[in-house]
This record gives sequence, structure tokens and C-alpha cells, in this order.
Amino acid sequence: MTVSAEIMIVEDDERIRGSMRLALEEEQYRVAEASTAEEALEIFGRRPAQLVLIDVMLPGLDGFDLCRNLRHVSDVPIIMVTARSDSHDVVAGLEAGADDYVTKPFVPKELSARIRALLRRVRAGEMPGETLRFGNLEVQPEAGIVRRGGKEVVLTKTEFRLLCELAASAGRLLTRELLLDRVWGYDYFGDSRLVDVHVRRLRQKIEEDPSRPRHLLTVRGLGYKLQS
Repeated sequence: MTVSAEIMIVEDDERIRGSMRLALEEEQYRVAEASTAEEALEIFGRRPAQLVLIDVMLPGLDGFDLCRNLRHVSDVPIIMVTARSDSHDVVAGLEAGADDYVTKPFVPKELSARIRALLRRVRAGEMPGETLRFGNLEVQPEAGIVRRGGKEVVLTKTEFRLLCELAASAGRLLTRELLLDRVWGYDYFGDSRLVDVHVRRLRQKIEEDPSRPRHLLTVRGLGYKLQS
């Protein structure tokens, strides 16, 4: 029997939290609930979930703070839930370390599609076996290791998948649409801000000078490529 993934919902509105729980349980997920960031951290410390849904507007520590706290201890997939779709909230959530976002009110099927996409793991067979090098950057897809100048770089699962997709097509342009398809999933309902923000975060970790990248380059208006 397949054990379903456990998803944590962090939402202070009991009515919204309850409707999200019912929708996820219909998809056969196990659900943990928290109404505050502090409660979520305590529960996650005892029993880590496989994915976390975080409402932006929480009492005490807000959703962005919770996301940053979780990122210090885990690379668990995180989806931010916001009542506003303006760029500031979206970008702030992704910069805090979230993998994706949804805007209230959302369609349950869309949320389920995003969850399924993020729960997919990179299988070793899908990644090149050899070590890939780009100047002082070293990527070992099968081992899940990235080094810059000999020192290991810590990436989230989404950042690692993005880097591996770019590395596997070294020197070739990958459009934002193609990266959304390959990194976030075939049934993904997304926009290019996800790619742009994750590329920016990735540059902060792998480039000597992120403001003048040598390896992860932008092809203006089209997408990105990785080169030596």
C-alpha cells in the first residue's frame, strides 16, 4: 500500500484551513494543521511534512518569516498562499525561499496540480551521471551536490532542479516556458516570475559576482543559458 504524502497547512482562518484540509484529504493526502508560524515550527520540528502551504498573513511571525525559518532547517517544498496577486507579495514569497504561490480564492484542482508537481522528485536516472563543470562551478546531478570553488553550495530542491536542467543543456538557450514545463511540472499553471526569481536566487549562490554573472546568463526577452 502506498503511503500518501503529509502536507502541512499553516492558516489562521479556521474556515479556510478546514476547506483546504477537506480538499487535500479528498486527494488522499495526510494533513497536519497549524494556525500560527510558531505552532508550525513546533509541529514541523517533531514531524516534518513533505510539503508546506503557508498563508502570508499570519499573527505573530508572518508567512515570509516562517518560510525563511523553515529554509534554515529544510528544503521541503513550500507554496505561499496570498490574498493578493501583486508582484510585491509574489516576489517577496519566492525570495523568502518558497517554490511556488497560489492566490486566494484558488481552484482546488489547480492547487492539487501544483502540489503534485512539487512532490515529484528528481530521479537519478533522469539526470546525467557525469560531473558537469562551468569554470569553478561543479555540478554532480546524481549525487545532488553543487560546489563553487571547491566549497559545497546548499540549494533548495527547486533551485537544484533548475540548475540541472540548465547544466544538461549547457550553452543552449532555455526559454522561461520550457523551464516552467521541466522544473515545475507539465500540468503547471504558472507565470515567468517563478523562473526569474529562482534564477536570481541561484545566481546569489553560484556566481562570484551575481550582478555580473559569468555562467548563468540572461538572453533578454527569451530565457536563460548556463555556460563555462
